[in-house]
Amino acid sequence: MKKIYIVVFSLILVAACSKNSDNPGGSPPDPIDKSANLLATGASANNILSNSTFTKLLIEIAYVTGFQPSAEAMNNFQTFLQQRTFKQDIEIQYLELPSPNENDLTLQEVADLESENRTAYNDGSTLAIYIYFADAPSDTDDPQEGTVTLGAVYRNTSMVIHESTVRELALNSSQVTIEDVETATLNHEFGHLLGLVNLGSLPVNDHEDPNAEHHCDTAGCLMRAELQFGGGLMGLMNKRISTGKAAVPTLDTECILDLQANGGR
Repeated sequence: MKKIYIVVFSLILVAACSKNSDNPGGSPPDPIDKSANLLATGASANNILSNSTFTKLLIEIAYVTGFQPSAEAMNNFQTFLQQRTFKQDIEIQYLELPSPNENDLTLQEVADLESENRTAYNDGSTLAIYIYFADAPSDTDDPQEGTVTLGAVYRNTSMVIHESTVRELALNSSQVTIEDVETATLNHEFGHLLGLVNLGSLPVNDHEDPNAEHHCDTAGCLMRAELQFGGGLMGLMNKRISTGKAAVPTLDTECILDLQANGGR
């Protein structure tokens, strides 16, 4: 019998400072200025959406060996960015990493791994994004309750995708593919980096779910917090497929208005 999951799209707001700023033990300062990439989630929404300060996006995909995202999902993700932002110059670079050999990962552990491994930071007219594809689930998952977290944002240019969970979830469906779940998770989490909902891109009209902070209250929107038992992401995508729609949900009109008001398309 197929498992039924509650899918949790995790949103973690973290304002962090570079460890190098403390200069422990009198070690030389880091020559790379990382401060602009260590801000709170949503702080760079306008910079990502518009070309006023940065004209290029450099996306570093750090992945554990064996857990690289599919080419199809990355193509879909790039199309989403080009549709909703004015960034047409988008470069994606891959960084293969060894497994941290953890049974699960906390957000702090993910942030620590980023500090150790990230190579791409803002430089001149280039804005850098870091996305980590993990081989371990989130420490907040509850197998007994069937709750799983697919991804999370934790800084203004930082995301994690729990690729092992993405694959396990997709394999429980006869209709939804791994590429579908990867695409939906990437687009949803990046929506938060774009400032949705009420997280750096102020709503033109009020549409924030009163029961789920920083998520949309419009049924079927990409930025919904799908937390109802049996009615999570997989349920939504299966429903879309059954009605002849593409599996991956899209942004509703209100979310698009918010992005346009903050410099996007």
